[in-house]
Amino acid sequence: MVVYLWSLLLFVTMVTCNREEPAGVRIRITDKGLEMLKYETLRFVEEELSNISMPEMKGKEGSFQYTITDVKIVELNLSQPDLLFQSDLGLLFQVKDSSITLSFHRQILYWFFYDTGTINASAEGVNIHAALTLVRDQLGRLKINNVTCDANISKMRAKFSGTLGRVYEFVGTFLTTGMRFLLNKQICPALNDAALTHINSMLANIPVRSAVDSYIGIDYSLLRDPVVTPRSMDLHFKGMFYELANENQTLENVAVAPEIREFDRMVYLALSEFFFDSGMLSYYRAKIFQMHIANDRMPKDMEMMLRTTYFGTIMLLNPSLMDAPLSLHLEVTAPPKTSIKTSGATVAVTANVLVMVLPPGQPPIRLSSMTMEAKFNAKVSMKGKRLSVQADLRRFKMFSNQSALESLALIPLQGPLKTMLQISVVPLINNWVKRGVQIPLADGMDFIEEVVEYHNGYILIGANLHFSQGLRDMIQNINQ
Repeated sequence: MVVYLWSLLLFVTMVTCNREEPAGVRIRITDKGLEMLKYETLRFVEEELSNISMPEMKGKEGSFQYTITDVKIVELNLSQPDLLFQSDLGLLFQVKDSSITLSFHRQILYWFFYDTGTINASAEGVNIHAALTLVRDQLGRLKINNVTCDANISKMRAKFSGTLGRVYEFVGTFLTTGMRFLLNKQICPALNDAALTHINSMLANIPVRSAVDSYIGIDYSLLRDPVVTPRSMDLHFKGMFYELANENQTLENVAVAPEIREFDRMVYLALSEFFFDSGMLSYYRAKIFQMHIANDRMPKDMEMMLRTTYFGTIMLLNPSLMDAPLSLHLEVTAPPKTSIKTSGATVAVTANVLVMVLPPGQPPIRLSSMTMEAKFNAKVSMKGKRLSVQADLRRFKMFSNQSALESLALIPLQGPLKTMLQISVVPLINNWVKRGVQIPLADGMDFIEEVVEYHNGYILIGANLHFSQGLRDMIQNINQ
């Protein structure tokens, strides 16, 4: 029996240790997204190949001596590219049956004859096959870990000009063979450098941890390597907010892991209750969920209602306080809790409300202590790559912390207090979150045509992608 219990305990421990941390934010890029990405990738590849520098060529063939310099790619005719997902690996980029036009300067000596001129050459049957392995780096960023590249040119032709063009036309075969060899050797290193240096610098510039405002920040570190299938690539982010004053504090994610089953749009963003709860907890730890309403901030109708309600209490304390200002102090007593259902998202808030009289030149005097329970509707929206939330008060109730009798006396106050929350507190909350939080996309890439869906435990946003800049511009902006 003891052995059985130890075995069971060991099994439970192993299962717990091997449990993957759920994602607070999950992003899926579908094969439809690759349709747009492949044209941006093609333009980027063309720009990289057009910058290839070829070394000088010197040699001798029989009575001919030659020097080839100033090699330039003058035209690229790359075919329709393929950009595909490769399961458990990353991306595959390939072009087939393309052509490249070059020009280079020749110097040829044949016996005592010396000739110079320009050679126009065309590389035909150009095939490029590049596989990119995508992983999570040590800081939780997405990066290209490896590039497997293969490039070949089936044939190359040259057209000579100049006085002796026809005389040594036969040398063209020799020259183009050497040129084809050199060009083959240049294509893959150029693409490797573009991916491992330039694109990785762009990916590294997407913030993993960044400030949202002066109170909280967001952690978008990847929890594991991308999950790649033939139809999509899924990225699992921590998606946790934290208090800037204590960045090492953390919160265990016990929420429902967001799921994405759809493939119809270019990209999907799934946000769990943990994502929102960690934000509420961080604001709560930063002690900003409190408000003092008095003097000019106190609505006249509310002050009159409070003065009428607590007339007897004030008279018992000191009749001379009847004309002293009244104040309300609201303080959230526990981290607000998010609930996401198919019907929408709500945030439950519990706060303590103190009613006080403010004698001139004296400390405040407490008249009553109340508990307020409120539930807010939370409408999530996306614009560009910023996620924002609009709050609206849905339910409200209030009761006394002192006696049931006082709770009955507070019933007339509930309507005016609810109105005051709608007018004063809700706009303040919306002002905190109106800037929104940026999702982890590179600058120059945005969401468009967004559709928000609510599921049990998470929110799913489907969208298409829009490039306001090309990959080259995005990279150059980073390096400036």
